[in-house]
Amino acid sequence: MEARPPLRTIPDFPRVGINFIDITPWVLDGQAFRAAIDELAAFARPLGVDLVAGPEARGFLVGAPLALALGVGFAPVRKPGRLPYDTMRVDYELEYGEASLEIHVDAVKPGQRVLVVDDLLATGGTVAATISLIERQGGLVPGLGFMVELAFLDGRSRLPKLPIHSVVRLED
Repeated sequence: MEARPPLRTIPDFPRVGINFIDITPWVLDGQAFRAAIDELAAFARPLGVDLVAGPEARGFLVGAPLALALGVGFAPVRKPGRLPYDTMRVDYELEYGEASLEIHVDAVKPGQRVLVVDDLLATGGTVAATISLIERQGGLVPGLGFMVELAFLDGRSRLPKLPIHSVVRLED
């Protein structure tokens, strides 16, 4: 993007000491949001993706419109107990605690190329957990996309060596 999109920082959320980067102002700006989705779609097209997956909840804000732009489906990755069908689960650590994610057991077909996206790359825990769920179903992850990357947290180091595109990279 040419100019830094509208972001806001919420201090001490969700816990004391965490500065939460909120993409809501960006999503409220239709032109800026479209530009971000278009940029992620341009990154994804050469990867030949069959499906987009994104973790709850802000990953849905990125993943669903991106899947539409690419003409592919969207697989939601959710907190335990929120998907209505049979699921598989992964437990993982966040920068501020522990969490679990689930995906429907039939969300990813073996061999499908699944782009993983989220609003933000911080320490990489949520994305690594999402990749694990996709790979356990036989899916292939050809790349990762984010609206914002907190580069100073070095989340890339926790992720497989995959193509990664972040619309905005914050260095500090």
